[in-house]
Amino acid sequence: MQPTQPVFVGVDVAKATLSSFVHDSKARKDFSNEPAAIQAWLDQLPAHAWVAVESTGRYHQLLVTMAVASGRQAFVLNARDVFFYARALGQRGKTDRTDAQVIARYLAEHHSELRPWATPSETQSRLQALLRCRSGVATKKSSLRQILKGVEDLRPDAAELEDAIDALLDRIDAKIARLIEADAPLQAHVEQLRTIPGVGPLGAAMLASLFSRVPFANADAVVAFSGLDPRPNDSGARTGRRRISKRGSPVLRRQLYLCAFSAGRTRQLRNLYTSIKAKGFKPTQALVILARKLLRVAWAIWNSDQTFNPGLLGQQGACAQT
Repeated sequence: MQPTQPVFVGVDVAKATLSSFVHDSKARKDFSNEPAAIQAWLDQLPAHAWVAVESTGRYHQLLVTMAVASGRQAFVLNARDVFFYARALGQRGKTDRTDAQVIARYLAEHHSELRPWATPSETQSRLQALLRCRSGVATKKSSLRQILKGVEDLRPDAAELEDAIDALLDRIDAKIARLIEADAPLQAHVEQLRTIPGVGPLGAAMLASLFSRVPFANADAVVAFSGLDPRPNDSGARTGRRRISKRGSPVLRRQLYLCAFSAGRTRQLRNLYTSIKAKGFKPTQALVILARKLLRVAWAIWNSDQTFNPGLLGQQGACAQT
């Protein structure tokens, strides 16, 4: 018996509404982003439908959770990939409906290269939400500091506001720590990750959240997911400047950069950082390279259930290419 060909469905997600399109069909539907409307829509889909959405932070999560619970496969796409795909198709306008059509076509053409979305555990969901919230609060703190900078009349108010934000960040950190401590295997992994020079509580929590949710095939896949992978820009005899792809989470990249900044000043990795700069790399470039190495080491530690040792930096599985 021949396997049933999947029906590819793209959904454009907004806070309050969803717009769907079935590939190779004229079937469209707009509905509310709330449980009853989503369930009614799922009931009308074939059982072998595959559903794709762009990553939207949190607004897509209800849909993909319910789609997987119904027995269907769901895919959360990188919005940057879909954007450039739409440009390559020559899309002239942008509406929710045309976006859903592009997403459905992308899924139909690239599904063999995509990883189906898996419903996270309660601990994973809570940890991811806390980390996302902490990142947003920290970003707003920096923005507010710049807005209020130099306004003498508001100096006391600015100091009071910053103290309040710092207190909130401390409470979030405490909740993250308690959540991890309540999960013994996760706590053990976090403690192992913290043996890496430069990786503190927040960096270890962020890496543990990532590795526990996404089953990466190898270290190269981890680096590519983070957006720290270098991209060549060569043509003929010309060798262009390499830049990182920046495809993944900017929050993760920033945290890894901060980890590298700290690691480059430790006794264990100071010489490594110096040797990278000695090859002609600028300090920022050297830190990016070091961050990439630390990420590979973190993945190796997570999978081998061991603590850090400098030899990991020389292993092909942990470091591969710079």
